[in-house]
Amino acid sequence: MADFGISAGQSVAVVWDEPSPPEALKDLVEKLQAITGSEGRVSVENINQLLQSAHKESSFDVILAGAIPGSCTLHSAEVLAEMARILRPGGSLFLKEPVETAVANDSKVKTASKLCSALTLSGLVEVKELHRESLSPEEIQSVQEHLGYHSDSLVSVQITGKKPNFEVGSSSQLKLSTAKKSSPSVKPAVDPAAAKLWTLSANDMEDESMDLIDSDELLDPEDLKKPDPASLRAPSCGEGKKRKACKNCTCGLAEELEKENSRAQTSSQPKSACGNCYLGDAFRCASCPYLGMPAFKPGEQVLLSNSNLSDA
Repeated sequence: MADFGISAGQSVAVVWDEPSPPEALKDLVEKLQAITGSEGRVSVENINQLLQSAHKESSFDVILAGAIPGSCTLHSAEVLAEMARILRPGGSLFLKEPVETAVANDSKVKTASKLCSALTLSGLVEVKELHRESLSPEEIQSVQEHLGYHSDSLVSVQITGKKPNFEVGSSSQLKLSTAKKSSPSVKPAVDPAAAKLWTLSANDMEDESMDLIDSDELLDPEDLKKPDPASLRAPSCGEGKKRKACKNCTCGLAEELEKENSRAQTSSQPKSACGNCYLGDAFRCASCPYLGMPAFKPGEQVLLSNSNLSDA
């Protein structure tokens, strides 16, 4: 067990899968118990039950995954994250897994580089490949039976990684220096005239010797001229066969069109020949367009339908 760096008093977790022979698992556990001693602890966990085992954070110093001879399991991102969670800060993970040497985008078996990246993304540091060897005929058959994967470019790699010396979400107070910086002994000289130029008090407003600029003198004669309303319009405002104001018009075209429409409505009203149209039908001519309508006040605007105008 020297390869795993396990010593007496440590807590070790062995993660095994179905293809692992029970005899090999028992032999590995006995060797680990002999090394860790009575003060240590060796736990065995099936990879399919690891996520449901509810181990506490920072429970183990070392985790061995796929280290049993005959193992051919593939470690998912969730399993890798769970093993990183139950590792103690500074603890080590030793993982063995079959990988592809040929790059294939649709392959469910990772390459060695992708497996190292997955360990890094799970929160481990100092991830590196320790050993690589070809699969035995028994291991190839186990991969084909349990994973349903057939390939001639598979090898077995052993990778290790460590958990950082802090827990996820931990915080530490930064030591910031609060000592005051020594001020320079010589301050730059200030021109009195410049200081007086940029200071103004209420008493200076009553000082006759203080020259104040009249804001009206800053305006040119061109600034005082009233601009032509046509020049204030946008280039495309009112263009086209039909004059139409822009949305949220600010150049005055909307008001101008509204006045034109009101004038057009006023001019479209028929003029009375006798001047008695507003009194009612008793005072209206035979051809009066207001026949049949109630009396109205003089000057009141009355809207006539097209049928009334055509009849008239």
